[in-house]
Amino acid sequence: MKKVTVRYFASVREALGTGSETVQTDAADLGALRDELIARGEPHAAALARGNAVRMALDQVMSAETAPLQEGQEVAFFPPVTGG
Repeated sequence: MKKVTVRYFASVREALGTGSETVQTDAADLGALRDELIARGEPHAAALARGNAVRMALDQVMSAETAPLQEGQEVAFFPPVTGG
């Protein structure tokens, strides 16, 4: 088990009703952590669903789902950002 800080932004934050939480996880990478959070059920299942475009960052660096996850890291989930 490792402890990580998970932060949520924009519509993901609104759906979950929180901006951050500390999570105990067995996940080896970001994709596995996302799956663990989805498995909690609603509202995580809807906000982080595989069909949704959700971006991830690890320690404030955009990362792929295959990025390894280690104790004490910060993970962020957010929708794609559009500019104009």
